[in-house]
Amino acid sequence: MVGVVGSSPIAPTKLLKPERVSGFIHFWGCKMPVITLPDGSQREFAQPVTVAEVAQSIGAGLARAALAGKVDGRLVDTSFRIESDARVGIITDKDDEGLEVIRHSTAHLLAYAVKELFPEAQVTIGPVVENGFYYDFAYKRPFTPEDLVAIEKRMGELAKRDIPVAREVWKRDDATAFFKSIGEHYKAELIAAIPEDQEVSLYREGDFVDLCRGPHVPSTGKLKVFKLMKVAGAYWRGDQRNEQLQRIYGTAWAKKEEQDAYLHMLEEAEKRDHRRLGRHLDLFHLQDEAPGMIFWHPKGWAMWQQIEQYMRRVYQDNGYQEVKCPQILERSLWEKSGHWENSKDNMFTTESEKHEYAIKPMNCPGHIQIFNTGLRSYRDLPLRYGEFGSCHRNEPSGALHGIMRVRGFTQDDGHIFCTEDQIQTEVTNFNDLVRQVYADFGFHDVVVIRCRSDWAPNLSAMTTPGTRRSCCIVPFSVRSSASSAF
Repeated sequence: MVGVVGSSPIAPTKLLKPERVSGFIHFWGCKMPVITLPDGSQREFAQPVTVAEVAQSIGAGLARAALAGKVDGRLVDTSFRIESDARVGIITDKDDEGLEVIRHSTAHLLAYAVKELFPEAQVTIGPVVENGFYYDFAYKRPFTPEDLVAIEKRMGELAKRDIPVAREVWKRDDATAFFKSIGEHYKAELIAAIPEDQEVSLYREGDFVDLCRGPHVPSTGKLKVFKLMKVAGAYWRGDQRNEQLQRIYGTAWAKKEEQDAYLHMLEEAEKRDHRRLGRHLDLFHLQDEAPGMIFWHPKGWAMWQQIEQYMRRVYQDNGYQEVKCPQILERSLWEKSGHWENSKDNMFTTESEKHEYAIKPMNCPGHIQIFNTGLRSYRDLPLRYGEFGSCHRNEPSGALHGIMRVRGFTQDDGHIFCTEDQIQTEVTNFNDLVRQVYADFGFHDVVVIRCRSDWAPNLSAMTTPGTRRSCCIVPFSVRSSASSAF
């Protein structure tokens, strides 16, 4: 007869004369999963077991510290049921994944508190971001600083109640109907986009139910260190054509000391914020009547002129001819370059005498027009144009940030017209030049990266037909945090 020592379902079971078949240990008709821990040790259980029960079998301290689990590389809740052999790790606040679970769960705690204090608010999405989280809400009026204080206080109260957080699996249509019935139309829209044959996971804590893939902490009592930071505007699904929402940002940490250090770092950074220094040193300012545009004061403009004259000397010393192109160009040129089709929403447009125009967001089309004005011989190449081009882009208001992210900027921009066999030399020389310019401003660890977007301006389509086979265009621009404003 085969015997067993130990009968607790959360304690490892010692087997006498076990029989292994197809990846399981069979004992009296039961499947007995074998759990392999990160250190390689194994534990056998008499029946399917949860992550929490695995943690409990290792030690009561680990069970109390467990925030989530990792089963065969997949991050799961502590309530996740393991029914077959698996590699299992217990996630605590000492793990990077543990901190991410804390922040994700704190975002849900924020939504819970908002719904308790402002029942008419609709919840949308609440992801983890660097050093914290945010949650977007639709509400009839703006949240005030006083509201944030009240919300944070309610979050603390909910955390102290140590409310269990439970995962539920629903059919898609049932979940859609549920959220519609409670007036959460944004959630219903998200769920309706999920394929019909897929189930959806919801998380319930108290009276609050939210759509989420998870995982989350087992109870709100695990969330002890957090702070709400600010409110900002956001668009539903990130599309400025949709409704504007209110985004509440927060930070959350495993230890109070970590949060205190982070908040201190922010205080020190605030003292050095370029927007504050711009006013304090009387260099520049921004104001609501010109969003994303800079008002340069005499001292700031003197600095601008010094930098521009430096770059002008760089042009002259390296064979670049300075040009200047119009600020506004007719629609047909932007259609030919591809901007009108792909970037019209990010361009400022106007109309005059039944013609449509756009303020240039970049300098490429203008430089091509200069190149097109006459016949070019290969003997003329390489031909290098440079411009301190004043450009404008209709950036979303929520993305604007001082002189770092703006709507109006001067782009130190240029194009090299060369033969195909000159490309390598020209690009190498330009790379070296870029590094030298950055070094002159004190930047030595510079990585030059080419970023590919979904489309690129069709510059070759704008050149004179006879030059296309003998000439290549190498566009470049030098833009840094400073040059976005200079």
